[in-house]
Amino acid sequence: MAEYPEDRAYTADHEWVTTGNDMIARVGITEYAAEALGAVVYAAMPALGEEVSAGDCVAELESTKSVSEVFSPVSGVISRINEAAVEEPEMITDDPYDTGWLFEVEMSDPGEIDDLLDAMAYADQID
Repeated sequence: MAEYPEDRAYTADHEWVTTGNDMIARVGITEYAAEALGAVVYAAMPALGEEVSAGDCVAELESTKSVSEVFSPVSGVISRINEAAVEEPEMITDDPYDTGWLFEVEMSDPGEIDDLLDAMAYADQID
């Protein structure tokens, strides 16, 4: 059974977001999404400095099963890409909540986090 850490927020599209700094949001896919995708073999990430809005398709993950779009949960500017995940995309599905994160966004509106799902609400949506 998939787990959903309580220290982050979730989208209905199976992304998670966490903030260690009030303005920087780290984004990845949930364990549920990782299990559905299967082994990721290629990750197309957004460009550094790209301006994104919440809900924009900003990345694609290609697995042995399919290609899946990744949407930004928050608005802002892409400030960091997980280069290790680009080089070794299998870490995205092997460890989606830690080493398999995708990108970071310098948020233009940190209040958008409040509109996302908490772990319990996300788990209820999946069940």
